[in-house]
Amino acid sequence: MRDRRSTPSTDTQIYGFCRPGDTDSLRKRVADCVAAVADWMRSNRLQLNASKTEVLWCASARRQSQLLSDLLAVGSDLVSPVSCVRDLGIFIDADLTMRTQVTQTCSQCFAALRQLRSIRRSVSNDVMQLLIVALVFSRLDYSSTTLAGLPKQLMDRLQSVQNAAARLIFKSCRRDHIKPLLRRLHWLRMPECISFRLAVLVYRCLHGSALGYLASDLQRVSHSTHVDDCALRLH
Repeated sequence: MRDRRSTPSTDTQIYGFCRPGDTDSLRKRVADCVAAVADWMRSNRLQLNASKTEVLWCASARRQSQLLSDLLAVGSDLVSPVSCVRDLGIFIDADLTMRTQVTQTCSQCFAALRQLRSIRRSVSNDVMQLLIVALVFSRLDYSSTTLAGLPKQLMDRLQSVQNAAARLIFKSCRRDHIKPLLRRLHWLRMPECISFRLAVLVYRCLHGSALGYLASDLQRVSHSTHVDDCALRLH
């Protein structure tokens, strides 16, 4: 949304869900909701920017063909669905595979590694490690918890960034085994890194140091009545 008085813009997101056969009804409800938002903005001297409005239908790859491809009315403009959107720096695909996020992350990380390779002879191993952590791992670790459960093919692409960074620090070639290098750096491999970050997040939720909306949605399995009912039925 963009203010006519050139004040900082803000974003509004509208979510909805339905069965594959009810997509037309959901599209109508979303269009009505967008119209209500646009009316509220006009009453507050704001303007809805249709050129920056995106519509994303999320479903499995098998059901993508069943979704509507009709345009969504945003005021007097029509917006066509897209296959990928960017939300808080994270690319979300329509089939929720996170393939675009992995591709963009690897591209940015390898670009940073190429720049660092040009100064490799001028810095020590410790300095190079600090630079890689600051310029490469900051991108590799950003919102990595959203990548939990990735297929091995995509996880291997992320792991290749970490392997290239370790080889750059120790000036090793591609034929050298990577495990001893990662062990010397005390680096967890990417699947373990993601699991560790998830474990830390759960720990913070359980001990009251995480954001409230995260902690409120987390429940111990031992406190779940559904699990107790299942246990009773099993006995």
